[in-house]
Amino acid sequence: MGSRAEVLKLFRALHRTRQQVFKNDARALEAARQKINEEFRNHQDETSSERIAELMKIGSDVEVLLRTSVIQGLHTGSDSLMLIPRKDLLLDNVPYCDTPPRKL
Repeated sequence: MGSRAEVLKLFRALHRTRQQVFKNDARALEAARQKINEEFRNHQDETSSERIAELMKIGSDVEVLLRTSVIQGLHTGSDSLMLIPRKDLLLDNVPYCDTPPRKL
């Protein structure tokens, strides 16, 4: 794990996810772009395969977290916020039921 191709694949995946998650938010898009590039640049000379595997795991976890947990919000007033969930975020939405199902 940790070949150059895999690292570049993760780098691209993070940028694609950033573009989807922070769509129409120029400040967040730029901040995320800078952070991704900075983290990869800071570790570009890493040679330890264990450390590279650890960094790849962290990067992969961050990509999943961004894709599955971040929702955009838009200020609509001084004390209100309108949430803008992405369609792929709502697919796993299951209604809560506090009564256990009956056994047949």
